[in-house]
Formats: sequence, structure tokens, C-alpha cells
Amino acid sequence: MAEQDEQNKSASAGETSEFEAMFEESLRTVKPGGIVKGRVVGITSTHVLIDVGYKSEGQIPIHEFTDRQGNVQVNVGDDVDVFFDSSENEGGGIALSRLRAENLKIWEELEKAFNEGSGVGGHIVGKVKGGFKVDVGVPAFLPGSHVDIRPNRNLDRFVGTTDRFAILKFNRPRGNVVVSRRALLEKERDTLKKEILKVLEEGVILEGTVKNITGYGAFVDLGGIDGILHISDMSWGRISHPSEIVRVGDKLKVVVLKFDSEKERISLGMKQLTPDPWHTVAEKYPVDSRVQGKVISLMDYGAFVELESGIEGLVHISEMSWTRKIAHPSKILQIGQQVEVVVLNVDPGHRRISLGLKQIMANPWEAAKDKYPVGSVVKGPVRNVTDFGVFVGIEEGIDGLVHISDLHWTKKIKHPSELFKKGDVVEARVLGVNVENERFSLGIKQLNQDPWKVVTDRYPVGSKIKGRVTSVPDFGVFVRIDEGVEGLIHVSQLSSERVDKPSSLYKVGDEVEAEVVSVDLADRKIGLSVKALRRTEERQEMESYLKREKEGGRFSFESLLGDELRLDRDDDTQGGRKGRG
Repeated sequence: MAEQDEQNKSASAGETSEFEAMFEESLRTVKPGGIVKGRVVGITSTHVLIDVGYKSEGQIPIHEFTDRQGNVQVNVGDDVDVFFDSSENEGGGIALSRLRAENLKIWEELEKAFNEGSGVGGHIVGKVKGGFKVDVGVPAFLPGSHVDIRPNRNLDRFVGTTDRFAILKFNRPRGNVVVSRRALLEKERDTLKKEILKVLEEGVILEGTVKNITGYGAFVDLGGIDGILHISDMSWGRISHPSEIVRVGDKLKVVVLKFDSEKERISLGMKQLTPDPWHTVAEKYPVDSRVQGKVISLMDYGAFVELESGIEGLVHISEMSWTRKIAHPSKILQIGQQVEVVVLNVDPGHRRISLGLKQIMANPWEAAKDKYPVGSVVKGPVRNVTDFGVFVGIEEGIDGLVHISDLHWTKKIKHPSELFKKGDVVEARVLGVNVENERFSLGIKQLNQDPWKVVTDRYPVGSKIKGRVTSVPDFGVFVRIDEGVEGLIHVSQLSSERVDKPSSLYKVGDEVEAEVVSVDLADRKIGLSVKALRRTEERQEMESYLKREKEGGRFSFESLLGDELRLDRDDDTQGGRKGRG
């Protein structure tokens, strides 16, 4: 009997334990309307069978587990999160959805990011009106103004990129999400800026990224704060534009040259990280040495030749050819061309090197000086006629200048074209060759004797001339003595009497006789005098008269005067004797 009671108690306890287990199991039983964890128990061609611990299994269409290429991304035995949509359906199974579960988790993550101010990953899939469409698990809108910190003209470059975004607006019921890339960039920049400012001081070497390039330099992002790298601090050598050295996106090492903490302005340098090559340039490139270089720039006035990195010299256009007149350096040189040049001058203080290209070749002007000595006669065509003279071709590249003053001894020439035209073949005498200034001086009038010298020899001072009046200014009368030679009779020398107006005595064309009173060959002036001629003629007439009287045996004034003086002496003598007696 007692044994029977024990059995009954044991059975009762077992039933109680089983009931408790079933009760606990019922508490754990999944319910529709939430995300549950299930296990893949089978895969067919159309569905994936999932056991979520419910009394029946659920089926999910296989396309919810395939990638874009159609490959199934799940295996039997894998644990997956699914959404328990409803209990047993008409087919006896339960309604599950993997996509809905994933979508629900995405919204939960978005909500968390929105509340915490953190970012979410996303992919910019395309442009829409006013901005971009971004895939953050669900479609989101990215305003164009929030794609970057700075305004950006080329928005197309952001399409297809993946980045992190802050949640600006979040409305789950409507499915609206607005994101911002700029907000996270600004947050990151502020954090980096604080770190940079802690170590920022002059002389510090930093690494940065080129953000923007202008004509005067480049803006470098140091991590939250920008610095300006001026074009003059990019290279020791000469550059025309910063784009020759850097490009947007380049990573650079720079040194802080100046830092204004109040205005947060930073001046950067790049060339300062290397030694200044100009400190040793005088020793490396002595004057008159021959060096090799590369043409890097052509200007109207010459060509810049790079001798080494940071060291450039200028070949002035006048130093490119001994004889050719070069309109532009491009007629001789090309950018990138390797050339040999001669160092003409080195000025390290002003960072300048003068180079010569023509000095590599023999100087034809030196040869011309020996070939055409002063006084020799050359013959050549008139190459050019200018206001100041004519250029005569001597040989290839060398022209001689006949100055207007050396065209004719006596003619008053207003313009050389009165005597010569381009192409005329002329002879000229060499007056001089200036090698240093590359000038060849010629004279055409020097082929003949100076008529002024002939005139002065023919008409010395005191001689009589006869000529015609050529002009009558207020100060005298000009008289033509010979071809191209005139003399001046000053108003004071026109007559022994006072003359107020020369025109009262003479007019152009009148024949005049006068005496030469002065000759200045250097200034080509001859002074004439009618008054002097009259005095000379009077003196000559007196002398001629006395001579005739003497030769005719007649008493002359001189003899009469002599006799009178003699009688006076006799009278004095006799008077003296009478006195003594």
C-alpha cells in the first residue's frame, strides 16, 4: 500500500515537471510581429525553409537570399534573422521575411544614428533635382549643398562614391531620410583642427593635401585647417603657374613659415625643405664657362634655360645670334630643347644668371674688323633707308651704316631717300668697325676730297672772292663761293657806313665781291667782308700811285715831305748858328 503511494507521488511529480517545461516553452514560443532568429533547414529551387522554433516551419522565397548575380548566399544550418509576419497560413506554414527583417534593422540603425548624431554608411547612386539619391539601406536624399564643405562645380564626380553620412531628418512612417556628408566632414575637420593647433608653430613640418590651386599659389588642407603655399615658396627655380609643381589631391610635405593664431592664417613653404642652390651658384657656374641646360620658357625678350633644379638663367634675345635680327626666341629655340650656353654674368644676390648662345660660335665682327680696315672701300646693296641714314650690305648678317651726315660733303639732305633707294648698289669707305657694339660705320662722301678743304686752300684769308647772293637774313648776306660752299658777310662788314638792313643793299642773285677775313674748316664757316675789300683796294691804289710817281721821276708826296723835313732841319741848324754868333 505504501509502495503504491510512492508510485502515485512519483507520477504526480513527473507530470508537474513536464507541465512546467511545457509552460516555460510556451513562454519562449515566438509570436508574430517581430524579428526572430531561425535556422535554415532546407533549400529548394524556389524557397528556403526556416525553423524559428514554432510548431511549424516557414518558407521564404529564395530571391531574398541571392545576390545581384543570382547566387544563393545561404546554406543549410545557417542562422538568420527573419521577420515573423503571421502564424499558420492556409498552407499550414508561417509567414516569414528576411528582407523585412533587414529593412526593420536598417530603420533601427538609422534611428539610433539620428538620435546619437553618429554617421551611417551609404552609396551615392545618382543625381536628382537639388541633390543626390543615396542608398543607406533605404533610399535617402542628399542636398547638393551638403555633399562637400566647399561649393563644388563638378558634382558628377560624387556619383558612384561610397562614404559616411549624418542623418539630418528622419521620418520612419513616411520613409523619409535626409543625409549630409558635409556635417560629418565639418565635425572631423573641427576635431583635426584642434589637434593641429596644438602643435602648430613656425618651423614645424606637416603633411597636407592640395585642395585648390590659384594663379598665386595653392591651398593645402593640413587636417581641419588650410594653409596657403605661395607660388614663390614652391620652388627655388622660376615657375609661371603653381600647376607646374602641384595638382589638386597631391600629398605634400610643407613647413610652416608664418602662423597668425588670431586670424588662423598659415603661410607654408615647400622649397625651404631643400637647400638653396643659389648659395653655391657662383662657384658652380663661373663667368665664361660653358654649360648645358634645357629651355623651359620662351618670352619676347629671351629664353630661360634650366641649368639644374631651381637654377635658371636668361639668354637675352640680343645674345642669340651675332648677325641675325631675331624677331622672337622661338625662331631659334624650342621649349624642352637641350642647349650649350656660355655664362656671361652671375648675380646670386638677385638670383640671376645671364647666358649667351652666340658666344658658342666665333664672332664674325672680329673677323670683319680685320677684313675691312679703316679707309678701305666696300661695295654692296642698300638694304634699308631710314631717317638717319642708309644701311649697306657688307656680307651675310653684317650691314654698314652710312649716316646722313656722311652722304655728301656740301648738299643739305633732309632725307637719305633723296639720294638712294633700297636695292641701289653703292661704294663706301670704311670709317670704323665697333666689335663690342656690333656697328659698322661707312661714309660715301669720304670717297671724294672735302670741297671745303679745296676752297680754303684756294681762298685763304685776305683773298678776294666773287659770288652771288643766296640769302639775305637780318644779320648779313650769304654768298655762294663754290659748289656747296657759302660765306657770310656780316651786316657790320657790308659797308664802312652803318647798315640797318642788309636787304637795302643786296638781294638774292646779286653779284658780290668781298674779301675773305676768316676760315673755320672744322665748323665749315667762311667770313667775308666788303668793307675790308674796300680798304684793301684803297691801300693798293695808293701804293700803285706812289710807285708810278716814283718811277716817273716826279715829286711825290713822300719826296716833298722829305724835302720839307730836310729844309726844317737846315733852318734849325742855321738858326742855332745864328744864336751862337
